[in-house]
Amino acid sequence: MIDRYVFPLQGRLLQPVARHLARRGVSADAITVGGFAIGLLAAPLLATGRFEGALVVILANRVLDGLDGAVARATRPTDRGAFIDIAFDFFFYATVPLGFALLDPLQNGSAATALTVAFVGTGSSFLAFAAIAAKRGLTAASYPQKGLYFLGGLAEGAETIAVFVALCVWPSFFPQIALAYAAVCMVTAVSRWTQGWVVFSRPAPAIHYCGKAEATRTSPAKA
Repeated sequence: MIDRYVFPLQGRLLQPVARHLARRGVSADAITVGGFAIGLLAAPLLATGRFEGALVVILANRVLDGLDGAVARATRPTDRGAFIDIAFDFFFYATVPLGFALLDPLQNGSAATALTVAFVGTGSSFLAFAAIAAKRGLTAASYPQKGLYFLGGLAEGAETIAVFVALCVWPSFFPQIALAYAAVCMVTAVSRWTQGWVVFSRPAPAIHYCGKAEATRTSPAKA
């Protein structure tokens, strides 16, 4: 919901560091992989009750996630970089509820499962919309710096990180916070399903080949 406002500020703050790293030959992909590796430490730290360490790891992962994009824009963005960035992000998000579930399966297990399912709803709707949008040549004006169509919603990256921070600060309230945010995520998923239903019900724009126009067609996805 607030990512469109956070991204420009984040870009301005990270730009000097990104330019310095780019001049020294540090690649955006290397930062993405390093940030992902650091982020994976959150689950074992949470599972062993080391919440301060988990918070540091989560914040470091998010800073590096922003920095890799800034470095890419300072050099040359690639499709590979866009792919691993979003793929690693969604996996990382799921490891946080996993850590809390491992910490206390009896108290946290159900809420962690609900939050993970909700993440699947937001993530799959986001990626499915982006795939069809790319096929139709659509772009997201609110997120021009992204390497794929970025479909907003009530629950986006900034909100998710704020929730993760709250969980590390008040871990005893994990079930309540997780269930509340799972509900927010499901509102986002339903809104994206609805938006996709409406947008992709319209005829696809024509694509011109050698002066001739051919209408693109979409077919229902098969499992």
